[in-house]
Amino acid sequence: MGEYLPRIVDKELDLRLAAFGATLIIGPKWCGKTTTGEQKSKSILRMQDPDKREGYLATVSTKPSLLLKGDNPRLIDEWQVAPVLWDAVRTVVDQRQEEGLFILTGSTSVDNNNIMHSGTGRISRMKMYPMSLFESKESNGNISLKKLFDNPNMDIDGITSELTIEELIFAACRGGWPASLKRKNDAAKLLIAKDYLNNICESDITTVDGVQRNPVWTNLILRSYARNVCTLVKKVNIYKDITANADSMTLTTMNAYLNALEKLFVIEDIEAWCPAIRSATTIRAGEKRCFTDPSISVAAMGLSPEYLQTDLKTFGFIFENLCIRDLKVYSQASGGRLSYYHDRYGLEADAVLHLDDGRYALIEFKLGSREIEAGAKHLLEIADLIRKYNKNETQVPLREPDLLIIITGGEMAYSREDGIKIIPIGTLRD
Repeated sequence: MGEYLPRIVDKELDLRLAAFGATLIIGPKWCGKTTTGEQKSKSILRMQDPDKREGYLATVSTKPSLLLKGDNPRLIDEWQVAPVLWDAVRTVVDQRQEEGLFILTGSTSVDNNNIMHSGTGRISRMKMYPMSLFESKESNGNISLKKLFDNPNMDIDGITSELTIEELIFAACRGGWPASLKRKNDAAKLLIAKDYLNNICESDITTVDGVQRNPVWTNLILRSYARNVCTLVKKVNIYKDITANADSMTLTTMNAYLNALEKLFVIEDIEAWCPAIRSATTIRAGEKRCFTDPSISVAAMGLSPEYLQTDLKTFGFIFENLCIRDLKVYSQASGGRLSYYHDRYGLEADAVLHLDDGRYALIEFKLGSREIEAGAKHLLEIADLIRKYNKNETQVPLREPDLLIIITGGEMAYSREDGIKIIPIGTLRD
């Protein structure tokens, strides 16, 4: 089976197994959900096993509880093949009143129309993403995000990343798919993301909910999304782009395709942060268009590492998507949630990372060092706006940012005199 590369969610899975009767691991296909579940399980039910699938489905139709027998924790891989298993698991958890009985995995979000009960209190849900640079052993992990929040004055000066810009571009094109790390040459590693895209277009977009969809249209939608990755482009503009090549598609149809892609965890947009520091009408509240992994956008646009080395402007957007993926992974144990800030005056923060205890960081992503000064100016202006707002708002003041960070594709980490942390993505970890 090969060496298991530890995942940051391993500890979270341990915690959930100790607290709940069952844990559902959700996330995109091929991100490693089953392999991670296998590390903790003592028996496995593989619902997509072609040799046993028909027999399993026959058993499900008569007595689904028979499939749940086995040593615990019992892993039920791709449970949504037989949605009745969800309610069967919930019933067993209710009956036995024990923790850590089942691990379920699924590559689509739970469809509440196919289950009787949401599973609240019985089945815990844990999100997984493709591998971060630290998990794929490309970030040295010398700067811990958690430690930085706990000690904002932590000395990071002189910590360096070994990642060159060429290696960073390749990592983004290859993506965080565990299977890609096992391939022997670069061409094979890059093929995984392309194959993932083809699978989405040719098969998954239809099997996700049984609605027949057009692979060509799916590809057009993903390509347009990729061209607008990490921007605030409106859906109506994506629609105009698509209908240049698919004039019979309606806006309603496009939205249905996008909903299916969200359900498959292919796209995952970032919402706006709308604090009261400006008039509500001046803050842009659209969504920032993002993929769960940067390699999907590269594959959708048909780009190569060699091309992106000559077009760093395009790579800047892909780099932002990579950073967003990694921040989601690193902050997950602390209840991390990402948003962005952008107002009509041009003031912006590429990301606002909120922890579940109320702490947050304002973050800019800058591939090169030339852009750092502009990013720092934005972060300081937003922090200053919050301080000015609090002078007039004594009843419900806003919390001031705990950290101001610029994440770069560069080599060296340091703290500026104004308190802003400059951190190469190749030094970060959870």
